[in-house]
Amino acid sequence: MRKDNIDESLIKDDLYQAVNGEWIKNATIPGDHSSTGGFMDLFDNIDKTLMSDFDDLLKGTMTPANDDMAEFKKLYDLATDFAKRDDDGAEPLKKDLQRIEDVKSFDDLNAQLADWTISGLPLPFGFGVEADMKNAKFNALYASSPSTFLPDKTYYDKQNPAGAKLMPIFRDMVQQLLTMVGYEEDQAKNIVDSAEEFDRSIAPHVNSAEENADFTKMYNPKTYAELAAKIDKFDLVSYINELVGTTPDQVIVTEPKFFDAFNDIVNDDTFAKMKNWMIVRTVKGSAGLLSEEFRQVGGIFSRALSGKKEATKPEKAAYYLAAGLFDQVVGDYYGRKYFGEKAKQDVHDMVVKMINVYEKRIQSNDWLGDDTKKMAITKLNSLAIHVGYPDEINPLYHQFKVVGKEDGGDLYSNVEAIDRVVTKHNFGKWNKPVDKSIWDMSANTVNAYYSPLENVIVFPAAILQAPFYSLEQSSSQNFGGIGAVIAHEISHAFDNNGSQFDQDGNLNNWWSDEDHKHFDQLAQNMIKEFDGLEFAGQKVNGKLTVSENIADAGGLSCALEAAKGEDDVNLADFFVNWATIWRTKATEEYQQLLLSIDVHAPAELRAQVQVKNLEDFYKTFDVKEGDGMFMPKEDRVNIW
Repeated sequence: MRKDNIDESLIKDDLYQAVNGEWIKNATIPGDHSSTGGFMDLFDNIDKTLMSDFDDLLKGTMTPANDDMAEFKKLYDLATDFAKRDDDGAEPLKKDLQRIEDVKSFDDLNAQLADWTISGLPLPFGFGVEADMKNAKFNALYASSPSTFLPDKTYYDKQNPAGAKLMPIFRDMVQQLLTMVGYEEDQAKNIVDSAEEFDRSIAPHVNSAEENADFTKMYNPKTYAELAAKIDKFDLVSYINELVGTTPDQVIVTEPKFFDAFNDIVNDDTFAKMKNWMIVRTVKGSAGLLSEEFRQVGGIFSRALSGKKEATKPEKAAYYLAAGLFDQVVGDYYGRKYFGEKAKQDVHDMVVKMINVYEKRIQSNDWLGDDTKKMAITKLNSLAIHVGYPDEINPLYHQFKVVGKEDGGDLYSNVEAIDRVVTKHNFGKWNKPVDKSIWDMSANTVNAYYSPLENVIVFPAAILQAPFYSLEQSSSQNFGGIGAVIAHEISHAFDNNGSQFDQDGNLNNWWSDEDHKHFDQLAQNMIKEFDGLEFAGQKVNGKLTVSENIADAGGLSCALEAAKGEDDVNLADFFVNWATIWRTKATEEYQQLLLSIDVHAPAELRAQVQVKNLEDFYKTFDVKEGDGMFMPKEDRVNIW
């Protein structure tokens, strides 16, 4: 245990402060950040490393590793040509705005509806292609609602002070952007007034973050003909025929209540408001591709939302823009250069070890029936493991062709062209087999995930470093870090959402009624454990965060068992590193935003609450009744 910066006198009362108090006192949140801490430190270091490498790429002192990297170089070159972007001003955006202005009726819009979607222009509904929840081997068509101006429908409640504070900031920002594009002041105000009215008409009919957290409820299959007949003003049959080549038999509607209300929201009386809503969304969405002035103004709302004091530096913003579009290409470069095959195998072995521990825990579980146990172990043994970086770059990226600076290319039109390729590719997947080799995260992402529709866990290279994992750390430290993260992702296969999917990724109840009833009660206990905990002047929503809290609990207890099986076990090291990986200092605005929309509990509570459920924590630090970290046995929650 690293005793130099730990206040051991505090451990029994406040583990998080004992481990991180000194760091929190001295840590400074950079002006262009909303937080700093374990995850963000890794994120910043990777950015610094890659930006340095890609400076050499632009200078020509580093050769592109492959053809995809050569295309990335051309886009990055355009993104960092700040003089040209400033000279171009609003000009690249005007053709898209004119296209919206030229639409005088629903007939005008229907005549170009498919290309409107491929061009990335906004519509008051969304269609996309993802794995079918009930037949996860094939891709299905999904229909959903559009996003709103504010982060969640709860911000539109009259009782929510955050919404009342944030909407005027959003309005002022957009009015300023509109005048910069060329609209007169009064025109800009009228557009924003009208767009806000339309946006507010959408909000009551979309799901909140809490509702979306139970994502199996998004599976509402309808016949496509049924959905198309519901919508009065849009020709959805011609639209989908052009996008996928035929009329599908089925569409999965994620929010039926939105489409039930659609004709009240979108009609001849609201057509002008809808157009203005499209203009606002287009101007706001494009600001980061234009001049520095546009980028600065276009970020006012997000900075207010997150509490950032200043905009990201132009150079870093240009890197984020180019690397975001070429994320798997950048990830491939990062993984191969900074991670390598040996580390990839080491961590893969660690994942297998954690799966084996999990299997033993399921076998010895005292509340699951034998048939349910058998199915759980089948699912566990079917789990696909991705570590570090994919073996090959996703072939989609081979289609990204950039018109470089020397050929007269500009940033805006190249980004638009790449977006068209991505959208066409997405619709082209309809009714085709799901490719489970494709990663949803790039290797330079400091994160990990479990996909229930693919039954796969993914650990990008970027998270596989200290304090999560290092050969310099003891086995107990590593299990308290990356071991708990690995087991957390495994646990998602058995959380309140993941447990409803079988080993093939299909939404399919494999539980006995009695076992499921018992699990639901345990999940309710987890909701109760976190619900209403005070944080950042607000309260935690136990329903919103339940799936991640179940995964944290399962991950921590499973990793603890693995740590106890090592010769050099030191449980103080284990618990201290668990608290260390969650150290965070964030703006109050950002903390409050996350409490409203994030399915994860605040980092401090993730560190602090979960250990109280484990008997070994009490034994390790001699925590007794009356100590701040004590929780009565009857209140402790243990699921996996």
